[in-house]
Amino acid sequence: MKRVFSNPLVALIAGLCLRLYFVLKFPANSSDTVLYEQIATNWLKHHVYAMTVSGAITPVDLRMPGYPAFLAILYALTGRTGEAARLWVMLAQIAVDLLSCLLIARLATLLACASEDPTPNKRVFSVALWLAALCPFTANYTAVPLTEVFATFWTALACNAFLVALRRVQKPDFLLKGTHLRLGKSVEYSALSGGLIVGLGTLFRPETPLLLVAVAVSFGGLFFPRGNFRRWFWVCLAMALGCVVILSPWAIRNMITLGEPQFLAPKNSNLPGELVPYGFMAWEKTWLYRVRDCYLVSWKLNEEAINVEEISARAFDTPEEKQRVAAILEQYNNDLTLTPEEDAEFARLARERTARHPLRTYLWLPAARAAAIWFTPRIELLPVSGHVFPLAQMREDDPVDQEVTTLFFVLNLFYVGLGVWGAARLWRSNSSAQPVVAFLALCILIRTAFLTTVEAPEPRYVLVCFPALIAMGAQVFARPSEVQ
Repeated sequence: MKRVFSNPLVALIAGLCLRLYFVLKFPANSSDTVLYEQIATNWLKHHVYAMTVSGAITPVDLRMPGYPAFLAILYALTGRTGEAARLWVMLAQIAVDLLSCLLIARLATLLACASEDPTPNKRVFSVALWLAALCPFTANYTAVPLTEVFATFWTALACNAFLVALRRVQKPDFLLKGTHLRLGKSVEYSALSGGLIVGLGTLFRPETPLLLVAVAVSFGGLFFPRGNFRRWFWVCLAMALGCVVILSPWAIRNMITLGEPQFLAPKNSNLPGELVPYGFMAWEKTWLYRVRDCYLVSWKLNEEAINVEEISARAFDTPEEKQRVAAILEQYNNDLTLTPEEDAEFARLARERTARHPLRTYLWLPAARAAAIWFTPRIELLPVSGHVFPLAQMREDDPVDQEVTTLFFVLNLFYVGLGVWGAARLWRSNSSAQPVVAFLALCILIRTAFLTTVEAPEPRYVLVCFPALIAMGAQVFARPSEVQ
C-alpha cells in the first residue's frame, strides 16, 4: 500500500478524478468568462484584440492577452467558440493544473534540500504531490474559464526558478554538478529565467510581478550582509529584463493601437472613455471587506439598481449619512448610470468617513479584508450559500449546505495552518533553507497586502499562494533527519 501511494501516477489519477468531478458536476462561469470569450472570438475571427461595444468591434487593453490567446488557440483546434467550447477549455485546464501539482511537488523538494545536499527528497515530493492533487480549492477552478489555473501554474514555475537562484547564491553549483555552465553566473541565469517566467505569468494576471519584489528583497538579504551591492543590482536587472522582454510586444501593441505604452492591463478595467468611479470606490474602501457585499453593491454599478437597505450598516456612521447615500442612489437608480456629480458626492463621503476614523480605513478594514480572503470556505463556485450561522436554523433549513460549507472551511484552515507549521519547522531545523522560506513567506505577505488595497478583494485572488503553502506544508511530513 505504501508503494502505491508513493507512486506519482496514482496521485495524478486521483487529482484527475477530483477535477473531472468538478468539471462535470459543477461547471461555472462569471462575467469575466464572457469577456474573455468575446475577446478571444474577435481575435480569432477578426484578427483584432477587441470587444464588441454597441455593435462595433473596439480594440481594448482591459485584460491581459494570455488567457484570450489560450482560448483562441483552443477555438481554432476544436472549431468551437464561446459557450460551446467551454468543456474543452476546462479539460485543457485540468491538464495544466495537474502540471502545477508536479511543479508544487518539485518546489517542496527544493525547499527540503540542504545546500550541501541537493538530493531530491522523495517523501516530501510524494506528500506535496498528494496535497496539491487533492486540494479542492485549486481543483475547483479548473471548472470555470478564468485565469486562476494559469496564474497558479506560472507562479509555481517561477517560484521553482527563484528558489534555485537563491540556493545558488550560497552554492553556485546547486543542481549543476557535472555540467559545463559558468557557475560564476549561475545566479544571474536562474534569475533571468525566473523573470521570463514572471513575464509569461503577467500575460495572464497583471499582478504577477509582485513576485519580483519578494525575490529582490530576498536577494538583498543574501547579498547586502556580504557588501555585494553590485551583484544584487545585476541579478535584479536580469529578472526585470526577462519580464520586460516578454511584455514588450503587448506594450508595443497598445502603443500602436491605443496610443499608450501600456505594459499591464488598466487597474480599473475601464473601456476607453469610460468613467472610472474613483469616488464610489473610495467610499467602498471605508466599509466594504466581504465579497457578499460586492454582489449587493459593487458589481451592480452601472448595471442594476442599488438598494440602500441592502447595504451593510457599516457603510453609515449616522442616520443622516444613510439619507445622503439614499439620495445619491435615488438619482443613480433613475438611469442606472453613475454620473461624475454622483461620483463626486461619494468621494466627499469617503473623505469625511476617513477623516472621522482614519484607522478604520487604513488599518482595521484592510486587516478585515486579509482575514476575509484567507479564512473562508472558498465555495464561491459551488451551489451552496456559504452560511453556517445560526447553527440550529441552518441545520434545519439546509443541513447539506451547512456541512459542505463547514467542511471546506476546515479544509482551508488545514492548508493554511499546515503551510505555517511547515515553514516554521523548516526555518528552525535547516538554516540553509531560511532564505527560500523567507522568499515564499514574503510572496504571500506582499500579495495579501496588495489585495487589502482593493475595495472588493475576492478569495480566489490568493489561490496563487497555494503552491507556496503546500510546498511548505509538505515539510511537516519530512523525517527529522531529512530537514537538518
